[in-house]
Amino acid sequence: MATRLTVNQRVQEVDTAPDTPLLYVLMNDLALQGPRFGCGLAQCGACSVLVDGVETRACVTPLSRVEGKSITTLEGLPAWYAQQQKLATVPELHPVQQAVIDEQALQCGYCYNGQMIKAAELLSKNAKPTDAEIRTAMNGHICRCGTYPRLMKAIKRAALAMTGGTR
Repeated sequence: MATRLTVNQRVQEVDTAPDTPLLYVLMNDLALQGPRFGCGLAQCGACSVLVDGVETRACVTPLSRVEGKSITTLEGLPAWYAQQQKLATVPELHPVQQAVIDEQALQCGYCYNGQMIKAAELLSKNAKPTDAEIRTAMNGHICRCGTYPRLMKAIKRAALAMTGGTR
């Protein structure tokens, strides 16, 4: 039986068992490369996606739980941002993605997906987070290289860009 999903603002149909983890559907059936398999236990954040704007660990979320909901992956963050901000055109990158590049906040890049998904969710709900709010929000997203200080700078930089440079 086919399941209809809205992924990155496009309706998709997949013929996969309803108990299949969303991560496998995104990676294997839809060939998306943003969400990654990390721990398989929802503890590292590498598999994170937004489901109706809320960060969700795709490795433990069955396909049946997201039917009829809007799923945004790393690839869809710019369009998600444009929709939220009611922009006429979709930027090439979400401001968080651009800030991470500008701050050179990553080394191996394995955690990139989850870090960006969570940071985008945070900034969509809190345009001017404090350092403590950023740390709390990002807790549970593991960076194997330990680039947390640079990720903090990148999130603050994105917040500034998204608020027109005011803090």
